[in-house]
Amino acid sequence: MTLDRRRWLTAAGATLGSLWLTGCDKLAMNSTFTGVLKVAEKWTRHAQRAVTDRNALAREFTPAEMSKDFKANGTMRPGDAAYLALLAENFASYRLAIGGLVEQPLALSLADLRAAPSRTQITRHDCVEGWSSIGKWKGARLSALLDRAKLKPEARYIVFHCADTLDRSATDGAGVYYESIDLIDAYHPQTILAYQMNDATLPVRHGAPLRLRVERQLGYKHAKYVMRIEAVASLDGLGRGKGGFWPDRGYQWYAGI
Repeated sequence: MTLDRRRWLTAAGATLGSLWLTGCDKLAMNSTFTGVLKVAEKWTRHAQRAVTDRNALAREFTPAEMSKDFKANGTMRPGDAAYLALLAENFASYRLAIGGLVEQPLALSLADLRAAPSRTQITRHDCVEGWSSIGKWKGARLSALLDRAKLKPEARYIVFHCADTLDRSATDGAGVYYESIDLIDAYHPQTILAYQMNDATLPVRHGAPLRLRVERQLGYKHAKYVMRIEAVASLDGLGRGKGGFWPDRGYQWYAGI
């Protein structure tokens, strides 16, 4: 099923080659593309988990297989004042807030995150725009951070609130980037909050100071510029209620591969 899905997405990318070039924001407004996504939605979360082990690791690669130029997706440099202030001080006062349905809210500096249990992995990033790149990531294991915060029993989803306002025309407050995953993917061993890429500090264009890596899902799920994590019981009331900036605009929420 995983292989078939990857092949389907590759074929879709070839068929809609001219659409890929327009970027995610224009793709979301294209009726042909959103129609393709509705077909892809047939690979639902429940169907995938019925035939694949969601604890199975995504393929990992050797250093020799890493892409010479790992493309960046989404925002390349947030223009929000709060982010620019953090960037100007090299993120010295950055704190990752972990809250919501937790017993022990956290506020973690980058030093705290680097000291947390970590994982290093070389994986392939598959973008819905039709390209893939292989890179090396090191970051704090999300599962360990959630265990430290002590999720409440009613928590069902983990939401990532980011620093970039991607749609400044939104009048309903849904212009700031966010994403969410369920607890199965949150506790997957390859789900990390990356602070390093290719043995160097995570670059701004790739999401500094912290980005989500959730390796069994498409690239737009890998939230960049993560500022706050929230444990919630429901996705209702977040953005436009679909669980993420792009899902709010017609993309799949699950986006598993």
